[in-house]
Amino acid sequence: MAGKNKNAGKKDASGRQAAQNRKARFEYHIEDTMEAGIMLVGTEVKSLRAGQASINESYADVRGGEIFLLNAHIPEYTQASTRLQHEVRRPRKLLLHKSQVNKLIGAVNRKGVTLVPLAIYFNDRGIAKVELGIATGKKKHDKRETQKDRDWQRDKARVMRGDKSES
Repeated sequence: MAGKNKNAGKKDASGRQAAQNRKARFEYHIEDTMEAGIMLVGTEVKSLRAGQASINESYADVRGGEIFLLNAHIPEYTQASTRLQHEVRRPRKLLLHKSQVNKLIGAVNRKGVTLVPLAIYFNDRGIAKVELGIATGKKKHDKRETQKDRDWQRDKARVMRGDKSES
């Protein structure tokens, strides 16, 4: 048993999500996803670890050949002094390789394409990461079809389980 990992099968506390954009997959067609690092200050990391962030209205944009996360709400960390606090909705630089940045810039220059953050999480090393989605907006009929499919899958699962709750 010397070759086995001691922590195999255990969920690492650092590998959890700090924020999730649950409506993004309903509002957008996600063409591709990409993992990016994010530049944070100390109180922002503490707030993220407490699970207090919101990325529902946020998006990523190109500024000066770099990608920034805009409008992400990371609240102030209440246990830090006021002089150490961060700005709640400041632009945060995303850390990507040059080839990844060029790919994202090319994607954003196409008509109707936007960069949507899907989740902020901590990887197995405890480093904050952002999952970016290259997305195009859905039309109203696409959203209705998505809702119809979701309802059908739920009803199908209910029938397969044998629930008699619907009469």
